[in-house]
Amino acid sequence: MKVKTPASLGQISDMDIRLLRVFKSVVECGGMAAAELELNIGTSTVSRHIKDLETRLGLLLCRRGRAGFALTPEGERIYAETLRLLAGAEAFRQSVDDIHQRMGGPLHLAVFDKTASNPAARIHEAIARFTERAPEVHLQLHVSTLIAIERGVLDGQFQLGVIPGHRDSGTLAYEALFDETMLLYCAARHPLYTADDATLDWESLRQHPFAGLGDHSPNMALSQLRRLPRRATGFDQESIATLILSGRYLGFLPDHYAQGFVRDGLMRAVHPARFRYECRFFSIVRRSPQPTRVTRAFLDCLRQAHLAR
Repeated sequence: MKVKTPASLGQISDMDIRLLRVFKSVVECGGMAAAELELNIGTSTVSRHIKDLETRLGLLLCRRGRAGFALTPEGERIYAETLRLLAGAEAFRQSVDDIHQRMGGPLHLAVFDKTASNPAARIHEAIARFTERAPEVHLQLHVSTLIAIERGVLDGQFQLGVIPGHRDSGTLAYEALFDETMLLYCAARHPLYTADDATLDWESLRQHPFAGLGDHSPNMALSQLRRLPRRATGFDQESIATLILSGRYLGFLPDHYAQGFVRDGLMRAVHPARFRYECRFFSIVRRSPQPTRVTRAFLDCLRQAHLAR
């Protein structure tokens, strides 16, 4: 498909914003047909909107056909800029609400995965408090990787994140919330499943392949410190658990998340007194611009919920 390049984009109109919102949904749904349900419009209409946007921008944004949906390099850049533009527009709306002392609209909260089963986490209680305080706010909860949450908060895609601590950024404000215990696990088919824990040390672990988290994290820092031979990489706890269950890898998991696998005899903690580390989870928000009244209200609910434990 060849797209005629316009002389100049000119002023961005309301129609442009609507087309960019459609484009965002198509990208995040993975194609036109999948976006049909999200947008509540027909596939042909979705396709026409994308063609209109391509004509408006003078760019080919995506390829669609039997091979499936895929963004072009230009489409990837436009998608990233779309996220920034829409986040900026939402930040402006929230600032106006803040000036009028209103609490409404969406609040995007992003959390690291597998926090719901942690008995020390009280995010659900914070949500209950918040919905009583701000019933007009549409809470949108995301689960993502550590780096994606940090980037999303910095870009304005998320107003608030909850992540395990791993480094400090001067552009983010942190507040400690709860802790998590990470233990080393192996599956029932792994050679260490029947091993005597008393005979194991860090050096003996280096004989066995290790599956670790891919993002910069306490998991990665420990595996590098102890020189564990990483042979597989996962980007969330579910993927690490799947790799462990194959019987081919050792890996760290939150003890609360692994309980079900242990109970069913599918895996065990290897020398839990020795092979363990603690993670502290923090809320993160941007330092500048100052968080909105809605974001500050949710932070206060998080603080109260975790102080009450």
